[in-house]
Amino acid sequence: MTSLAHQLKRLALPQNEPSLLSRRETASVLFEPKDAASMDGSTFHALGCTGLEELLGIEPAFAEFQQTLFSQASLSMERSVQDRAVNKQLDKGISLFLARLSPYFLLKPALKCLEWLIHRFHIHLYNQDSLIACVLPYHETKVFVRVIQLLKIDDPTHRWHWLHGLQKPGVPLARGTLLTHCYKDLSFMDFVCTLVTKSVKVDRAVRDGQCLQLRVVFSFYAAAIVPSLEAVEKVTDSVIAKLLPYVHLGLKSELVDYKAATYMIVAQLAVKVVMQAELADSLAVQVSRSLGRVPVLASEGLACLIILLQNQKEATLGPKPVAGLCSDVLLGLIAASYDISPLLHYLLPQLVHSVFACHGNHFYMQGLCPGDSVGSVSRYPSNLNPGFSGRCPTALDAIFEGHMSAQRSEQQKKLLHHFLSLTMSCGKYQVLPDSDTSLLLSLNHPLSSVRNMAVDYLKEVLISGKEGFDEAFLKDALLERLKDDDPEVVMSAVSALEKFLFFTHSSIWTSNCWLERCFGSVQNGHKNQIWYLVLEEVVRMLDDPRLTAGSPDLCTRIGWKLLPFLLVTNPAAESPELQLALCVSKTHLLSQHPLTRGWANGIHTHTHVSEGFKGHVIIRSFTTDAQEPWWNPEKLDASTCCYLQLLCRLLDMVVGGANRGPLAPSFRALLQPLLQVHLQATEHLFRFLPLLWVYGSNLGDQLEFRVTPLLQARALYVGRALLVSVPAGSREALASASSPVVPSLLACLGCAVAEVRRAALAVLQLLAGTTASPYCPLVEKLLSAAEELISDPSYLSQALGRLYEEAMSSGKSGTRLLAAVEQLLRCVQSPDCPCYVATVLLQALRDVNGEFVLSTLLPAMERLLEQRASDAAPLLPDEALLLSLLLGKYTASAAPLLTRHPRSLELFLTALGTSSAPRPGITTVAVPAAWLIPITKPFFAALADEKVQQRILGVLFDVLVDTKDPACSQTLSSVFKGITVDAELVSNELTPTNKPRVSASVQQTRRSKLQLKKALDATPEEGAVSWPRVTLILELLQHKKKLRRPQMLVPTLFNLLARCLEASLEQENMEYTKQLLLSVLLNVCQKLSPHGGAVSKDVLDEDKFSVELVVQCVRTSVVPQTHHHALLLLSTVAGIFPEKVLHNVMAIFTFMGANVMRLDDSYSLQVISRTVQAVIPALIRAHEGASASSQAATEAAVTRLLRVFVDALPHVPEHRRLPVLHQLLSALGPARFLWVLLLLLFEQHTGTSSSRAASEKEAALEQDQEFWVSVCCEFEVQEQLTSFIKILQFLMALPKDKEQGKGSESVADLIFSVEAHSGKELRHFKFLALSFMGQLLASGGFVGKVSPLLLEETLRYIHAVALCVEQNSEQPTAKFWRALLTKSYDILDKVNALLPMDTFITVVRGLMGNQLPSVRRKALELLNNRLQHRTQWEEPQVAMLLELIGDLLSIVDRHRAQASCQEEEEQAINRQTALYGLKLMCRSFGAGHQEAFLPVLSRTVELVANPEEERNVMGSALLCVAEVTSTLKALAIPQIHRLMPAVLQALKERKELLSNEVYLLSAVTALQKTAETLPHFISPYLEGTVSQVTHTHTPRLPSCPQLTARLASLSSTLATKVSSRVLLPTITRCYSSMVDSQKSRLGPLLNILKEHIGHMEKDQLASHQSELSSFFLSALDYRAKHCQGNLEKTAEIEGYVIDCLLVMVMKLSEVTFRPLFFKLFNWSKTEGASKERMLTFCRLADRLADKLKGLFVLFAGQLVKPFSDLLRQLNATLTDDVFFTSENDDDDIDNDGEESNVQKSCLLLEYMLDCLHKIFLYDTQRFLSKERADALLGSLVDQLENVLGGEDVYQTRVIKHLVPCIAQFAVAMGDDSHWKVLNYKILLKTRHSSPKVRFSALVMILELAGKLKENYMVLLPETVPFLAELMEDECEEVEYHVQNVIQEMETILGESLQSYF
Repeated sequence: MTSLAHQLKRLALPQNEPSLLSRRETASVLFEPKDAASMDGSTFHALGCTGLEELLGIEPAFAEFQQTLFSQASLSMERSVQDRAVNKQLDKGISLFLARLSPYFLLKPALKCLEWLIHRFHIHLYNQDSLIACVLPYHETKVFVRVIQLLKIDDPTHRWHWLHGLQKPGVPLARGTLLTHCYKDLSFMDFVCTLVTKSVKVDRAVRDGQCLQLRVVFSFYAAAIVPSLEAVEKVTDSVIAKLLPYVHLGLKSELVDYKAATYMIVAQLAVKVVMQAELADSLAVQVSRSLGRVPVLASEGLACLIILLQNQKEATLGPKPVAGLCSDVLLGLIAASYDISPLLHYLLPQLVHSVFACHGNHFYMQGLCPGDSVGSVSRYPSNLNPGFSGRCPTALDAIFEGHMSAQRSEQQKKLLHHFLSLTMSCGKYQVLPDSDTSLLLSLNHPLSSVRNMAVDYLKEVLISGKEGFDEAFLKDALLERLKDDDPEVVMSAVSALEKFLFFTHSSIWTSNCWLERCFGSVQNGHKNQIWYLVLEEVVRMLDDPRLTAGSPDLCTRIGWKLLPFLLVTNPAAESPELQLALCVSKTHLLSQHPLTRGWANGIHTHTHVSEGFKGHVIIRSFTTDAQEPWWNPEKLDASTCCYLQLLCRLLDMVVGGANRGPLAPSFRALLQPLLQVHLQATEHLFRFLPLLWVYGSNLGDQLEFRVTPLLQARALYVGRALLVSVPAGSREALASASSPVVPSLLACLGCAVAEVRRAALAVLQLLAGTTASPYCPLVEKLLSAAEELISDPSYLSQALGRLYEEAMSSGKSGTRLLAAVEQLLRCVQSPDCPCYVATVLLQALRDVNGEFVLSTLLPAMERLLEQRASDAAPLLPDEALLLSLLLGKYTASAAPLLTRHPRSLELFLTALGTSSAPRPGITTVAVPAAWLIPITKPFFAALADEKVQQRILGVLFDVLVDTKDPACSQTLSSVFKGITVDAELVSNELTPTNKPRVSASVQQTRRSKLQLKKALDATPEEGAVSWPRVTLILELLQHKKKLRRPQMLVPTLFNLLARCLEASLEQENMEYTKQLLLSVLLNVCQKLSPHGGAVSKDVLDEDKFSVELVVQCVRTSVVPQTHHHALLLLSTVAGIFPEKVLHNVMAIFTFMGANVMRLDDSYSLQVISRTVQAVIPALIRAHEGASASSQAATEAAVTRLLRVFVDALPHVPEHRRLPVLHQLLSALGPARFLWVLLLLLFEQHTGTSSSRAASEKEAALEQDQEFWVSVCCEFEVQEQLTSFIKILQFLMALPKDKEQGKGSESVADLIFSVEAHSGKELRHFKFLALSFMGQLLASGGFVGKVSPLLLEETLRYIHAVALCVEQNSEQPTAKFWRALLTKSYDILDKVNALLPMDTFITVVRGLMGNQLPSVRRKALELLNNRLQHRTQWEEPQVAMLLELIGDLLSIVDRHRAQASCQEEEEQAINRQTALYGLKLMCRSFGAGHQEAFLPVLSRTVELVANPEEERNVMGSALLCVAEVTSTLKALAIPQIHRLMPAVLQALKERKELLSNEVYLLSAVTALQKTAETLPHFISPYLEGTVSQVTHTHTPRLPSCPQLTARLASLSSTLATKVSSRVLLPTITRCYSSMVDSQKSRLGPLLNILKEHIGHMEKDQLASHQSELSSFFLSALDYRAKHCQGNLEKTAEIEGYVIDCLLVMVMKLSEVTFRPLFFKLFNWSKTEGASKERMLTFCRLADRLADKLKGLFVLFAGQLVKPFSDLLRQLNATLTDDVFFTSENDDDDIDNDGEESNVQKSCLLLEYMLDCLHKIFLYDTQRFLSKERADALLGSLVDQLENVLGGEDVYQTRVIKHLVPCIAQFAVAMGDDSHWKVLNYKILLKTRHSSPKVRFSALVMILELAGKLKENYMVLLPETVPFLAELMEDECEEVEYHVQNVIQEMETILGESLQSYF
């Protein structure tokens, strides 16, 4: 790297970042850059410390950073001024902190800490790698993108430049991008791997192999590396080499997650790479060793090893991995799902080899002769894996069975048995000595004795602890034998199982399988007494306290298994059943249980009863204090429920046993004591029995007892039997209103079982005579219909409904019956009544409805809703069902109550609102939809008040929005579909409500402001639309049929559509809502107009239907479904409002939405096609329907339609116009209406051309004609010809002039109204039509397809026009008719031009010899037209055209000496046309036929060299020369000596150049082409060329863009293609000749030099550096030698010189630039030289400092003292001497000279200050040492009082130059001691006598504070007194400004300064 530009880029350091010095924006994660810039450092520090304290609550390890990164001392630390050691230590601490912060990065405290580090330590510039390592695991979050946006990574060579694309759009990093970069950039892959290792080193908090905080790092590690390996096409060796170290580290790690990620990487490598044997063996060894370190991942590690073996070559691995696999791993689980054969193929041979390798072949020899050596081998089975048989039993058994069957020799079978017993380390293959077969076969032997012997052998194995037996095998074998059919085998198995359980401490206890097996023989207990002995042994084993120690759950399960054995069915004293029951009752488990305590004594006592076992069991009696009339299990406590449950079970058992069987008498005897002990009181008895009668309907089942219909019927009959013995008085109490008997019996009448209903009627029969009961009338009525009630369970509800209606209609006679019903309703709503009873009663009362019923039941509903609203008591299933049934009472007959009784309405709305929010954990009860949502059509219609309907609709929609239950949503939809709704009510629900804004108090802190801002942002705006609610309502409406006044929805729907379109600009998920809105609008339109006709204005006003919004949906949407809905709506509306649709439909095709996706042509054409097909035919049908018999009316309608399209065409994008018109005409029929479209286009152009400027008309006409031709070419030629004929007929039908027009309106008037246009526009219209026809005939698409009919019509029209020319020869319009005739002939010419090319060339050659000049010109123009527009030529045609060169040259040479002026003018035009033709031919054919054009070059050069030649002809010749020269290339060299002088001479003729712009352009073009083609052959003419180029650049010449471009191209050609050895001396000579008298040419000359230096190579520049240096030293002396008092011109030329020099400097290295710089420095100080040089040098130094930036500081040391001296010399307050003096030493120096000297002094000051400012700004090398600072400080500060140049100049100099310089000077010093000196000197200037100086000092103080920011606090104490003095300054301007300064300083420093005053 040698160039200065690259060195500057290399020297760019983070501390030079401009953003660090910017006060407007500051890098920030949490805040906007502008907001962050307004905060001070203490705010960020407080924020960071707050975040650190919050992190300490999560992770104490962050405490070590409290005293370093977050200490109070860090507030004043600026790392950019620290040395390398401090920064290195700081980087280390920051990296450690970021590594620990990474797991908590998404937390708010972490972002606060990060904000402080970014603000104080600029980690986004200094620690980019550590910062990215911290945030990279979260690359898919927005916070990651926010951090990336802070980085400066725009340099393509930057390591993280690949993330630069995320910064501007702000989108998260895509996972695919990350993976792609990971496998493409190995350094990034290494970065990801290193990130993990560093995180593991930092976080050492490992607990049980887990490090939870690093889980996100490990997940990212696996998610990045594994898919990258999968995605890469080929995993190279470099990738493997990069990953292997980290793989080994991961396999050795103790962290489970780290090792799991490594397993995944190893598996992926095994799949993708065919490894070498050494690598595969190494990985296998590492994996196998890792299995022993972390047993948690045994299955994962083994799976990894299996994958490695599956994908690598066999015999790759060595024996080392075997050692790590000798642990018990989960091969069986893996084998169940995956193929483990590769592992077995590898493992089995290695295992066998590892056992027997030490014995050689001794084992096999011993197999032939059995001996003691086999015993020596048997010592090794413990080294083998003992789990193969357990993991793969089926496969191994099949293999061993095959081998056994294959062995015929008994000796071999014994050897195989012995081998299996040794190698498999499992005793099930060992041969039992007594059975002569293996243990496995013995256990399944047909003989029970053999099985018993095998079980005994297992028992011995368990007792002796013999090794080699798998625990799983022992367990399965013993459990299998428990199912044996021989009791002796089962007894042995139980004994062995006991030994197994207590010796192995197996986990078998945790499962139920062993209990099931133990009690599986219960059914066998009825066979004989032996099985009872087995069961007693099982009971004894289960009662062992060791078994249940520490396992309460096991105790419970065993107890439940033993309980059934307590029930004795055989009362014989010696029966085995009784003995077993006695044994069970004596067990420790049951003897300690409260329910079974003392059971053994009871059994023992009752065994002595002689009449048989009576079953009297002593049961502890529970007592209850419940005084309620109902025993409600829903409200009872747990102990009472347990008591009731036991009581129910006892009654069930006793009543069931008393029915039949041998023990029936005993159970009957037991019933009476049961009732006497527990239910002695009648009231208790008849509270318990109703509980049994109705408990079967309880869904909650609090008693955990199921009442079957059989038990229910038995309980009813028991109640009837007991009720018979009840006295009459007690019966009255039982039938009272407070008793549960009658309601329970009525509930039983609705049971589905007929016997239950019959039993209930039997009980009611006994209660019928209790006249005092309020239920008596109801009971009597029901008993009269007993047969119907028994036969039909639904009859009860019908009967109750009929009875209620009779009572309501019968008046006073039905009062008692009505009172009975009322009492029943009161019972239902009573809080004491159980909900399940109330539910059954309400189901029976479902036909009893009305206002009275609803008002009576409202308290129950209110109670349930209050309970539902409370969080403490959720609704039970029965309560939820009851609430649903209560809602069902809101019927049509009860609807008027909602209007009169507000509470009923509120409860109804509350219930509806809660129905959609089921409580968690509560099972949803399926109820009928009519009960869940009782809003039926009659009910809704019965609500007369619309306000009530509105509220119900609102709640209904709210429920629909909030519910998440699909069934509820479906029910609500069905309800809404069934009711008839007024559209205005729905419209009100769709209208957004205005919500007040949230007001909140704010503290005066920035944090509170930010929180308030977020709160206000989150507050919904007024009139916000709840889109989910709107969407659901629209879904209901789109197919709604029962809707009154649907037109009321139209305004609201369009309002929502407008809001939806606005919201869709910010949200992307509004398309479905748009589709719903459009669908509902379509539904409304179809309802209003079922047949598609017009609608009365009274029904729907046209103004309310906003077609524009529908059109906008098509324009802005990209979803085809939305287009479909919108276009379907437009097609329907087109029949209703055709005119409105017509005037808005064109907006679809403009696509003003500017969406990139809509720029696809195929997509746009699809939209256009759909629109035209949907809308246009509907519009035509609407008009045809109005006048079906008149074709003229249809044509008029189509004409109006076409006019709409034509009028809108200018607003349609150009690429859309042609498809639009093509689709339109395709729908209308091009044969009928193409001519109408064309005429309308002509008429539009006629109307718009009058408003255009003359220069725009031709371009517009040409563009429009091209478009019209394209439109015609879209259709068949026959259709075009038909249209031409109709156009000609239309033109013939038009009057000759406006005065002859007709007054009646017709279709023709719709196309072109003569009355509405002027006569000129009429003539223009005709002219335009013929011009277009001529244009179309010349188009390629029309060639060869012309019809004779068209030719005939053309000739007829030409004849008519010729007659008009003769008739109007004396009229003012004669010129028009002649032009029209010309156009007509032009059409004829173009028809003739359709001839074949060969014929055409022959004809043109003949015409070129015609005597008439006009004929020759016409032929030349036709030829040129062909040459210009045709690109492909056949070779014979090219040969024929080349033969025309001679004819063309003859026309060029033709010149008549004596000819009229007009003939001479035509002759010149022909010659120019011929030269143009030669140019075109050379361009087309010159490259392949160069020799043919040599005569052309020779002849055109002669024309150029002839000074008497006509200038237009010479211009054409120059253009021809340029083309021929560029084509011939080297063949044009012989003509250079004639061509160049002629062209240069032409450029010297200034008068003609200034008067003829084309001539000048032609000459420059010729010169440019020649120089570009032959740059190495123009050196003799180079000086003249350069001189003319610089001369032509003068502003006096015409400003033509083409000329400017040609001159720039010529200058660039000279600068880049001419060699330096030729160009540099030429430029030097030109400069010397121009510097005195032609100064205006120096700028273009130096620009040529500048471009030339820019293209010079390094070696070229080195060889010409001395020459260039000399030239620049001479050129830089321009100000000193050639100024002549014009400072502006001098500055301009000096600027050109400096620009050239800078280009050269930027290509120099530091070594070559240094001597040049010092040479220039010495040149400026040369004794005796003009002081103007110092001015030039300072300007040059300023430009160099700006270009070189920090690199210039290396050379600036020599400038300090001279600049300091110059500052003092130029200070008018320090010296009276003038620095710049006139060369004239006379005393009478004029005022102009003095003013010029002062200006130069001011310029010198400004250049020096600017140069110093840039030196200080880009200082990275500590340029300002103490000596340099002292040298500059005083002289700079003194400039504050230097008023040289006047007040205005002084003020500008101070503000723009001096103040920035001194402020940056302070920043560069970086030392508070120097700051104090500087600040004090500035403060002293505030006491200057001049107000301007004091004002400038104030400005300087403010700027200094702004640069130093909080560092200025140390200077504040000494500043305040001076400011206080200035606050009382005599100058008002100073006094006012000091107040502003104080305010600004408070803002900068972040604290108030009032305390200092």
